[in-house]
Amino acid sequence: MVDDLMLQSKVVEMLRSAGHEPVAESEGAGEIEAIVADLDAIEIDRVAALSPPKLGFCRHTDTEARERAERAGFDRVVPRSRMARELPELVEALLAGGREGE
Repeated sequence: MVDDLMLQSKVVEMLRSAGHEPVAESEGAGEIEAIVADLDAIEIDRVAALSPPKLGFCRHTDTEARERAERAGFDRVVPRSRMARELPELVEALLAGGREGE
């Protein structure tokens, strides 16, 4: 769930390189194992209500979005810069049941 097409392509490439099969929200899909969402591009409460584990990311200065996502039930919320560096590791930890408020 990433609106920025350049960032979306980077996310897709990173996840594919790590052996995952990412799909864009608009593509729809069968069973979703995890959600990676740009908190600037989504309705936090709507996405939080979905059942797969959720990784949210936002600007490091956007403490309001981070706190809202954490309260709403996102499993992990990290700064955009960390997501860009460590996305495969963050997704693996999320799938393994790790929870972190970063």
